[in-house]
Amino acid sequence: MRIISRRTLTNYWERNPETEQALKSWFDEVSNALWTSPNELKEQYCNASIITSKRVVFNIKGNNYRLAVDIEYRIGIVFIVWIGAHKEYDKLNVRKIKYAKTN
Repeated sequence: MRIISRRTLTNYWERNPETEQALKSWFDEVSNALWTSPNELKEQYCNASIITSKRVVFNIKGNNYRLAVDIEYRIGIVFIVWIGAHKEYDKLNVRKIKYAKTN
């Protein structure tokens, strides 16, 4: 899968260094994945939450952090929508947050 954008992850782990290894691992695993459906994703990440047919939330670093993405399975692209601490995630409506471009 192609991930847009790694910079979002690096910016986050620079501010939250305890997440660096977990986010790097997630990036490497997802970069090597070839999911064509949410069912295939769940085979690899059984703890991921399928919110809609495109929106997925991953648990990061023992569920202390959450990573929300939109996935275009047909073209193999994962868009990082949001990342933050679990307690911040609990205050969000994950269905309504939008993908924000990074410069």
